[in-house]
Amino acid sequence: MNNALSSFSSFSEKQLEVMTWWCQNSDNKDYDAIICDGAVRSGKTVCMSLSFIAWSFSAFSDTSFAICGKTIASLKRNVITPLSPILASLGFAINLKSSQNYIEMTYRNTVNRYYLFGGKDEGSAALIQGMTLGGVLLDEVALMPRSFVEQAIARCSLEGSKLWFNCNPEHPMHWFYREWILKAKQKNCLYLHFTMRDNPSLTPNIIQRYESLYSGAFYKRFVEGKWVAAQGVVYPMFNEEIHVRTPPKAQMISRFFISCDYGTVNPCSFGLWGEYESCWYRIREYYYDSRKKGEQRTDAEHYDELEKLADGLDIEAVIVDPSAASFIQCIRRKGRFTVIPAKNDVVDGIRQVSDALKQRKIYFSPECKDTLREFSLYKWDDKAVRDAPRKENDHAMDDLRYFVTTALNAPENDFFVMSVSR
Repeated sequence: MNNALSSFSSFSEKQLEVMTWWCQNSDNKDYDAIICDGAVRSGKTVCMSLSFIAWSFSAFSDTSFAICGKTIASLKRNVITPLSPILASLGFAINLKSSQNYIEMTYRNTVNRYYLFGGKDEGSAALIQGMTLGGVLLDEVALMPRSFVEQAIARCSLEGSKLWFNCNPEHPMHWFYREWILKAKQKNCLYLHFTMRDNPSLTPNIIQRYESLYSGAFYKRFVEGKWVAAQGVVYPMFNEEIHVRTPPKAQMISRFFISCDYGTVNPCSFGLWGEYESCWYRIREYYYDSRKKGEQRTDAEHYDELEKLADGLDIEAVIVDPSAASFIQCIRRKGRFTVIPAKNDVVDGIRQVSDALKQRKIYFSPECKDTLREFSLYKWDDKAVRDAPRKENDHAMDDLRYFVTTALNAPENDFFVMSVSR
């Protein structure tokens, strides 16, 4: 194995440390685990996964291991697919049994087994329970529930087993940061922090591009690789001089959507979106605050306002807060609009909206006064133990997020899977 790894000369010094920490001539060989965290695109994953396989063949034969990601799909995309051709070039025979989420690998006369797991929720821990493993690689470990990670660790009971953790930073109150990174020495764990400069495949222009994509807490995490709390306004990159524009006329627009954050006691916010020259404009909106008006509206009354907002336009779909079950049924019964329950991962959605603002993919009509008002008031909750915006001044912000995550950023085939026929 050591001879095979020595053929790679293009790794950075940090990556080479990951590749060789377990080798007999390494000063780090007595560690029980390794953690690599830091910036996105910093070259952590490829060296971690390749080193994990090399170590497993040097230490064991006819043994089971686990490779874990947030989901099986992300694990295959981010780890298995890039890793397979590299291993094949080194002389490994790889037999992937997709239906069983299992890989059998052979190198010379040694055979080992690698089981693939997705740790997406608390129920995932049961999937790995009962196994006996020689080691586990947890990719994107900060996105997994603690119960799953601890169950995976508990499976590694063979003498000589080691643990491998890889992640991008999250909130500083995150359990993995507090229990593993801050206690790395106590847990006999090698901790290595990566920046984009540790990835020799990135050119200065590409690094500069990534640095320009993020701002605020997302910049500190994804570019600087820091475990920091999100503070202040959620969208500091929003600038009225840049993002507020008079939208083009309706006949110039190629596609229309409406996004809805539904409320009865809380405000109800709908936005009409139109695409022009690969950019999206929030053309106009409906915003009803029953507390201020002193009167609640029914589903039927809100639907009438939806019809007025559409104003006879060909609306591709109405994207609705997934918790608004009665309003979704109301729209479906009317039979005019295709309705789609929105994707509702709040923090990932905020990141996607931030990217769209930074890349100038979305603009807002001066008429959308409630959206413009909320941009200045929508703030992170600095008392929360994990990333979360304050639950106030967030209704237009929520329907904006639904539009970006569900329509603007949806792969075409994914969009049609989610669509519900009229």
